[in-house]
Amino acid sequence: MKSHHDVFNGSIAFTPATFTLVGIPGLETEHIWVSIPFCLMYIIIFVGNGIILHIIQIDPALHQPMYFFLSMLAFVELGVSASTMSTVLGIFLCGIYDISFGGCLLQMFSMHSFTIMESGVLLAMSVDRFVAIYSPLRYTTILTIPRIIGMGATIAFRSVVLMFPLPFLLKGLPFCGHNALTHSYCLHSDLIKLPCGDTRPNNILGLFIITSTFGLDSLFIVVSYVLILHTVLGIASGTGQWRALNTCVSHICAVIVYYVPMISLSLLHRFGQHLPPLLHTVLANAYLFFPPVVSPIVYSMKTKETKEIRNSIARTLPRKRRGV
Repeated sequence: MKSHHDVFNGSIAFTPATFTLVGIPGLETEHIWVSIPFCLMYIIIFVGNGIILHIIQIDPALHQPMYFFLSMLAFVELGVSASTMSTVLGIFLCGIYDISFGGCLLQMFSMHSFTIMESGVLLAMSVDRFVAIYSPLRYTTILTIPRIIGMGATIAFRSVVLMFPLPFLLKGLPFCGHNALTHSYCLHSDLIKLPCGDTRPNNILGLFIITSTFGLDSLFIVVSYVLILHTVLGIASGTGQWRALNTCVSHICAVIVYYVPMISLSLLHRFGQHLPPLLHTVLANAYLFFPPVVSPIVYSMKTKETKEIRNSIARTLPRKRRGV
């Protein structure tokens, strides 16, 4: 495969045929051992989120707004993990370090699109919790199936439209011999360091995407929980307050495990250039793997929603044993 060459400020500018990925700095000789936890994480992600999707689909008792949003969350987490699996396992199991230019852009697009969708779904789930607590008698009439489908479609459309220009902007930039990335997958924040041309449009668009998605979503999530807390404090009995807040525990945990690694990685990229590369790699992996691994565990805690999911699994297993 040949690369397109040109001259840029006296140096050879070209679009590389491939990018070179890395595993974990300093552990290049231990990739077989490193592959074990990654394989376990993928198994937990696909089995855990797959069970949630399957149970919600087959059990009519779970055909309620909160579980439809939970199924959306499970789906986008599977999408994030599926986007990275080929290169991560390719490096650690097969020693394949190269990815085509087009394949890298596609991975970046899909991975970031699903990540943005995850943020939107968490916001939708906070709206769901607010409606359930503020107006429980009108809960199912406000969050109807057409409205939930519309919210899901809007979340997906927003992600795809915002991410769509980035691969084309990157494709038009000169790279001047640079094609080595610092992670096991193609992150935009990693790719944008390689070109030797003007990357200001990419940086401006990237900042706009972060602000208009993660920034606004997190702000609205905080606002929704302020309103939830205000509503709960208006409930007369302490038991009623606890029951209302207990329905939000799983979602609060999901928000924390999503936003904390993302904010930590963002701060590290901007202020931690002097820190060891291993720390960058660990946080980048936590940003992508921690939420999909932990979410199925979070939704197995002792809350009203998760108790119903566990009961549904218990009802389903006997039917499967009887061959139903």
